[in-house]
Amino acid sequence: MPKPLSDSSKNRVHLFGRRKGKRLRGSLRQALEHDLPRIRIDADTIDTPCDPSQFFEPKPEKVWLEIGFGGGEHLAAQAKANPHVGFIGAEIFENGIASLLQQSAAAALKNIRILNSDAREFLPMIGDNSLDRVFLLYPDPWPKNKHAKRRFICRAALDQMARIMRPGAEFRIATDHAEYARWCLRHVPIHPAFQWVISGPQGWRQRPEDSIATRYEQKAIREGRTPMYFSFLRNAG
Repeated sequence: MPKPLSDSSKNRVHLFGRRKGKRLRGSLRQALEHDLPRIRIDADTIDTPCDPSQFFEPKPEKVWLEIGFGGGEHLAAQAKANPHVGFIGAEIFENGIASLLQQSAAAALKNIRILNSDAREFLPMIGDNSLDRVFLLYPDPWPKNKHAKRRFICRAALDQMARIMRPGAEFRIATDHAEYARWCLRHVPIHPAFQWVISGPQGWRQRPEDSIATRYEQKAIREGRTPMYFSFLRNAG
């Protein structure tokens, strides 16, 4: 029988990213105060291991997770295009959360839930074979060598991802940082649970057709950096 999280502190991880940016005003502040409680996942109150589809009504056909959704434009677009999918977005940046809430309300989206804490706290709570797709788009590359341990991609996170993703589920990564791209390719393909899927020698330059350019991607292109896209499938074994 699942047990409630009696001591949430033992699942806490040290947070390195910003929680707040410019002071929120007007409709953004209102969205955060009034809309977030309605669709927020409270990691401190769920039973573990959890079926993430339980956070949606009606129950979705599939559940996709976006880790660090930034301004929320990608997650909102995917939710609009895939109404049969339940979307969980994990983000600690208050301004990005407010932006997604505003976009969700404008499009009357009902299939989004928000985890306003670090995804690394949430992954151990998810039951086995629960997710059908995971996005990690333009994460903080933590470019200094002494900060590399802060990167999301590491063996411990990949082990959790392998456990909670269904066989055949897709893990998408996008970055404009060359060292972070090399870091991903040094870690993900060697994990026994994941297989790199690439369409030709230039496949890593092609954004998936069902995706959109996030504000971070647009900024990277304006500043002369090359976006890179990687797709990994969860092996059946």
